[in-house]
Amino acid sequence: MSGKYNLPDPLTLIHPRSLKNLNYHLQELMKGRLWLKIMIGMFLGIITGLVLGPSTGILNPEMSYTIGEWMALPGYLFLALLQMIVVPLVFASIIRGIASGEDMEQLKKIGLRTVGFFLVTTAFAILVGLTLALTINPGNYISNELVQDTMVSNVTQTDSSGLRAFDMAELPSMITTVVPTNPLGSLATGQMLQVVIFSIIIGVALVSMQPLQSKPLLELLGSLQEVSMTVVRWSMLLAPVAVFGLISKFTLNLGIDALLGMLVYVGTVLLGLLLMLIVYMLIILVVTRKNPLTFLRSIRDVLLLAFSTSSSAAVMPLSIKTAEENIGVRPSVSQFVIPLGATINMNGTALYQSIAAVFLAQVFGVDLSFVDLLLIMVTVVGASIGTPSTPGVGIVILAMILNSVGIPTSGIALIIGVDRILDMSRTAVNVTGDLVTCVIMDKWVAGKKTANEEFIEVAKREAQRRVHDEDVIVVTTEE
Repeated sequence: MSGKYNLPDPLTLIHPRSLKNLNYHLQELMKGRLWLKIMIGMFLGIITGLVLGPSTGILNPEMSYTIGEWMALPGYLFLALLQMIVVPLVFASIIRGIASGEDMEQLKKIGLRTVGFFLVTTAFAILVGLTLALTINPGNYISNELVQDTMVSNVTQTDSSGLRAFDMAELPSMITTVVPTNPLGSLATGQMLQVVIFSIIIGVALVSMQPLQSKPLLELLGSLQEVSMTVVRWSMLLAPVAVFGLISKFTLNLGIDALLGMLVYVGTVLLGLLLMLIVYMLIILVVTRKNPLTFLRSIRDVLLLAFSTSSSAAVMPLSIKTAEENIGVRPSVSQFVIPLGATINMNGTALYQSIAAVFLAQVFGVDLSFVDLLLIMVTVVGASIGTPSTPGVGIVILAMILNSVGIPTSGIALIIGVDRILDMSRTAVNVTGDLVTCVIMDKWVAGKKTANEEFIEVAKREAQRRVHDEDVIVVTTEE
């Protein structure tokens, strides 16, 4: 009886289907050049917003606001659908990703080193963002009149109620709250860091059980992944119209003068994201000794889809497929790192938030001391780890960061108009970071089997699934 629950290596006995098999939901989007439709929608949205905006005087402000809200309705629905589905998708993917590991020792090493790498690169991204913002000073290019007008007309866009300044004395209690006492509450409210911790605990518990006992729940989570990706595919049908409506609304409310003044800020963020991309390519050059341009070409489809969706969670199936088939990452690595990175690895978002905080401080004339900059860095690291991988959430997290150093959160109304292009760009950088991390962990953490052996076994299991029509395979005898 004692040996019944003392399995020597449970992970070698149970094998759920890879998330990459749900990539067919995204195939039509890639073939239809969704990214091009998004760019066209963005361009038409800017033109429409400028024509109907305050610069031309065709519509009065009240009518402009009403029309802008109705034009943005598809965008609101698009964001709501993705925000609704990201929590169950990440929850199911992390658990099944853990079950896809080769052995518990490898899983522990990958988990610790992946989280450590994410924290280091996130801190580096924030340093890049702060350095650029303090060097270029984009806030000095915005006139006070435009700031006041924008804040008055967009006062309803922000809500700082309930936000408090960060207190170092509260850090120990904050650390203990990462373990959710109410997991269902964390899932319902989208507290992503708690969701990740809960998912990891459940995943490790499942693979420590007898495979026949854990199989039903893993199959249920597989169905949850399928449902989530179906909803993602539906929401993507709205993406071009959503971008058109959101860009039209914000351009209509801001006007051409404010948009021109924001170009320096947008350029600063895009420059920072480009520098992060260059750093990632240097890492690839050092780790793999291969041409970084070849690496970029191999992940091009993922980057274009991430740019189009603004959600690293939505493109997880394609990310895993690309990591394994185009880059040669072992399945046991990619199927764990990609779902974890979709929630924890937010380097592009962290860089954007650090620049935005300094930009708004300059706009409002708030002098930031070294302690303030350090506080921004700590807060952004913590916030980026728990940021859901859905469009527009970075703006919500930014309110907490601004409040921690005394910058008016109402200033978010100024930058929200140009957030769509920045959101799409930083998501592409986030996904690049996930794939680079896969490459590093594949080289850094050795497994019991070589990459070729893993790929051969995966192919055999896929053939077995087709024969028996099974989502989760349980090996009852030694192969």
